[in-house]
Amino acid sequence: MAYRGVRDLGKEHNRNDVSMPERDVNGYLSFLEHKAQLGDDHGFTPKELPPFLFDFQAELVTWALRKGRAAIFADCGLGKTPMQLAWADQVHRRTKKPVLILTPLAVSFQTVAEAEKFGIDAQRSISGEITTPVVVCNYQRLQHFNPQDFAGVVCDESSILKSFEGATRDAITVFMRKVPYRLLCTATAAPNDYIELGTSSEALGYLGYTDMLGRFFKNDQNTVKPVVYRHRGQNFSKLDDAAKWRFKGHAELPFWRWVCSWARAMRKPSDLGFSDERFTLPPLIERDHLVEVASLPSGMLFALPAVGLAEQRDERRRSIRERCEKVAELVNGNDQALVWCHLNQEGDLLEQIIPDAVQVSGSDSEETKEAALIAFARGEQRVLITKPKIGAYGLNLQNCHHVTFFPSHSYEQYYQGVRRCWRFGQKHAVTVDVVTTEGEKSVLQNLQRKATAADRMFSNLVTEMHRAENVSRLTSYPQREKVPAWL
Repeated sequence: MAYRGVRDLGKEHNRNDVSMPERDVNGYLSFLEHKAQLGDDHGFTPKELPPFLFDFQAELVTWALRKGRAAIFADCGLGKTPMQLAWADQVHRRTKKPVLILTPLAVSFQTVAEAEKFGIDAQRSISGEITTPVVVCNYQRLQHFNPQDFAGVVCDESSILKSFEGATRDAITVFMRKVPYRLLCTATAAPNDYIELGTSSEALGYLGYTDMLGRFFKNDQNTVKPVVYRHRGQNFSKLDDAAKWRFKGHAELPFWRWVCSWARAMRKPSDLGFSDERFTLPPLIERDHLVEVASLPSGMLFALPAVGLAEQRDERRRSIRERCEKVAELVNGNDQALVWCHLNQEGDLLEQIIPDAVQVSGSDSEETKEAALIAFARGEQRVLITKPKIGAYGLNLQNCHHVTFFPSHSYEQYYQGVRRCWRFGQKHAVTVDVVTTEGEKSVLQNLQRKATAADRMFSNLVTEMHRAENVSRLTSYPQREKVPAWL
């Protein structure tokens, strides 16, 4: 019956006659646009942007305001803070309602300082009190605010959301859903972390991440199913198991076209067609240090690379003394140094053997953490010891150009930890000392592999987004056919 219907349709329409009534063409294109799930414009075109923005920043802010709900994935030092402030100021001028900027711990004071420099009325609030058009607070203080009081909300370093526990992350998503204008800003929305891109889309009110996976990706194992749960009267979904996802046959270009309908990504101004003259980074010097461990695993005559997470954890704990002593040797001097660690024992020992160091630990109060981070940012403290999940997001630490790191499997933590200092605006070459052991060489190799893959994937993201932007019609086809992934 289906074949006969197609044959009958062919009798009515000559195959050589490709013309169709204009009404039918427009209707069909509208249908395809709707099925593509592209982000619509929900904002407005600004009349006049502040003069302190660079040309590429002004273009990004204009685009984000026109979208109304958008994401800016711009690298460290490209001016996400002035872009956020300009965006918030424009939303306030348009709606006559305040705008809330959410930041990681200790970043709010830098945001307020930037606002004062640029002549934008913004103040911190820790109790929910609204006294200025732009309100700045840490993510941890969100419960003191009512979304109905705001016309817009900005999530600074939005990739940090996945580091929060589920209840906090869900509360932020619920808050954003109730605000008309929304902006996400981060430097490290991992291009190969498709779930993170889907989570960002969901927070902005576009396609949910489980719907995104079902539309564009395929899981060969067919073992992962979305689990729906409720939090404070809102529905959320998550995956009950990690899985390897790959693009469906011809879904890659439509996926990037969908992403670029609500997000922009850049690592340098030339990614958007502007000059890089003022945004050239100084050299980055990465040095690897392998230290010998006095104690060997039970039954071993010499050190071998640890295999599996259990052996790697054991290697890390057995080598705490040797690795920390090496770090203390490296940072001994007069220059500032930023020391990253992962274990409480590492932080405590480093604080003991580096006399002029201060540690920011998870057990400290928020006030204590902020005071220590701010003191280091102002150059009042020579050595800062902390964990990446506490201080690696959002802080501008160009005053320091020496970083030490114990490698882990998290490329994002390493990238963010280094980029606190090695960012646009840094005037000195930045030295990164990575201290590890023979047993943890596989961890270092995995981190290096992820760094190479991330650079390649981000470059592909920018390329694909430019290519997708050039597809003006869904009915346009590339000149050269590509073999589908499933072949």
